[in-house]
Amino acid sequence: MAAHTENEITVKAPLDLVWDMTNDLEHWPQLFSEYASVEVLERKGRKTTFRLTMHPDENGTVWSWVSEREPVPETRTVSARRVETGPFDFMEIFWSYHEVPGGTRMRWVQDFAMKPEAPVDDAGMTERINANSAVQLELIRDKIEQRAREQVPVAN
Repeated sequence: MAAHTENEITVKAPLDLVWDMTNDLEHWPQLFSEYASVEVLERKGRKTTFRLTMHPDENGTVWSWVSEREPVPETRTVSARRVETGPFDFMEIFWSYHEVPGGTRMRWVQDFAMKPEAPVDDAGMTERINANSAVQLELIRDKIEQRAREQVPVAN
């Protein structure tokens, strides 16, 4: 069995700014509330392999895993997958960015399956991902929109 989620948000900011900020891996701990650290392990061409470490969960557990991510600037898309899958049988993430009236629409599509021994099944993880994606997308939107406002020159 596999699960699928789709979440998106419109950011009132130029496409280039949204792209640049969300693809600056080293600054993800300042962009996402859930990540404590990012360690870049390897860069090869456009592909980056990196370790994400989360803040401790409600039980004090610190989750960490290795992922790889490959942005394609020409199409404004990013393909990513977990290399160290942890409780997932697999996890693939696709990001897309589109200019829309008033800003940029950023969309996350996640396809995954949980291992049988995982503490949550596909349906439970779908609920968690959808709930957390909404929170993270709103935080990211707010931070990028703040940066966009700071970059607008003030008319004299």
